Amino acid sequence: MILRTWAGALAIAGLLAVSAAAQIGGKPVTGNPTPGTEQPEPPNLSDRLTLTGCVQLAVKIGSSAASGAVDGNTVIDSRFELTGAERRNNVPADTGGSPLAMAASGRTYRLAAIESQLSPFVGAKVEVSGEIVPRPAGTPSTAAPTLQIEFVQRLAASCKP
Repeated sequence: MILRTWAGALAIAGLLAVSAAAQIGGKPVTGNPTPGTEQPEPPNLSDRLTLTGCVQLAVKIGSSAASGAVDGNTVIDSRFELTGAERRNNVPADTGGSPLAMAASGRTYRLAAIESQLSPFVGAKVEVSGEIVPRPAGTPSTAAPTLQIEFVQRLAASCKP
């Protein structure tokens, strides 16, 4: 009788294992992970730069600092800037070689990021990396280049020497 009970329990356990295995298999899911939401383009490594400098609130004409309501989920390029920027050559050899990246120069860069990505670093010396964004038509060539931030790391708590 006990042997029959054990045999029955093992049979039921085997059926449950086969049923679970059948549900796991199937066709792999492909495509857009969030229906209706466009996914970003893969990064263009030839447009990627790594810079060090100080994150500051961008100064607008007629005010002391960038202000106003900010959507925490929207990438903006008018709120933060990197001052005292210096290029770092610690990235793979095939990065930063595009004409767009080679033309980007200066000691100030506009930083395109979401608010929470850069706000903790205001006033700090950082290393940032990301892609140079093409200038919109009609933008003066003297305007600071824009860097779409992909990575930020604090190097020092303050920019002061």
